[in-house]
Amino acid sequence: MALRKFVRPEPGRVPAAVLAVLVHLVFFAFLIFGLNWKTESPEGMMVDLWSSLPPAPAPVVRAAPPPPPKPVEPAPEVKPPETKPVPKPETPPLPKPDIAIKEKTEKPKPEKKPVENKRQLEKERKEKERKEKELQEKKEQEQREKEREEKAETERKEKERREEEKIEKERKEKEQKEKAEKERKEKERREEERREKERKEKEQKEKERKEKAEKERKEKEQQARVAAEVEQLRREQGERDRLQAEAAAQARLAKEIDEYKARILAKIRRNIVMPQDLPGNPVVEFDVTVLPGGDILDVRLRKSSGFAAFDGAVERAIALSRPLPLPPDPALFPKFRNLSVKVHYLE
Repeated sequence: MALRKFVRPEPGRVPAAVLAVLVHLVFFAFLIFGLNWKTESPEGMMVDLWSSLPPAPAPVVRAAPPPPPKPVEPAPEVKPPETKPVPKPETPPLPKPDIAIKEKTEKPKPEKKPVENKRQLEKERKEKERKEKELQEKKEQEQREKEREEKAETERKEKERREEEKIEKERKEKEQKEKAEKERKEKERREEERREKERKEKEQKEKERKEKAEKERKEKEQQARVAAEVEQLRREQGERDRLQAEAAAQARLAKEIDEYKARILAKIRRNIVMPQDLPGNPVVEFDVTVLPGGDILDVRLRKSSGFAAFDGAVERAIALSRPLPLPPDPALFPKFRNLSVKVHYLE
């Protein structure tokens, strides 16, 4: 806010002008009321001769002209005109006999002369008092005017001072507001930067955490997949081993079973008394129920060879072959409980 520019009047100019006007007014008032102008024509006079002159009347005391007003600190550049009191014209000597003659003429009324003098004195006193009062009033008015001007000047200066203080206060408040606003914006900027930094750090940490979690998840999945593959391979290998073991065991058992079946068949064939001259190579089959220990419980013909002699010879040989040779492992006995014996005539 721009400061106001007050144009101050030149000091002393107004009081000097007022003082000049007042001096001229006092001068004209003195000319009008200070001199006793007589415009009346002189009256006729009667002269009486007296052997001796009557006592002279008391001299009329006239009020001294009022002193000129004291100048009120005139400005150096304005010099009011110097006023000198105009001397009162002296009364000519002739009117004095006129007065005496008149008094003599009016001798029957001697009491009026002191009264007139008294009235004249009273009138002059009142005139003097009036002039003094007017002069005093003028002085008081000048003093009041001066005080009013001084008061107005003081109020104007006070108003200017308050205005300047107000402007200065507004300027300082504006500066404080601008400073506070600047500090607030700076604080908000730093806070925004801090929040942005924290957000980026949080995002970076979150990203790193997610990447680490994803990496760990992939590693765990890889480990789990590898473990699953290893477990699958192990199971497959175990299954293969088991199958191989079972196959080997089955083969071993089958071999052992076949071996003992061959032994049983060989023992039966050793006890067969073959009939002679049978045509072809007939085959006979029997179902043999074997008891633990190799004893034979039952022998049944399943398929005949067509030759009763050959069938009977084989049946007798089975009965003679007891106890049949069985493997020592009891677990293999179920394979020999219901034994099928097939015998060919010719080996």
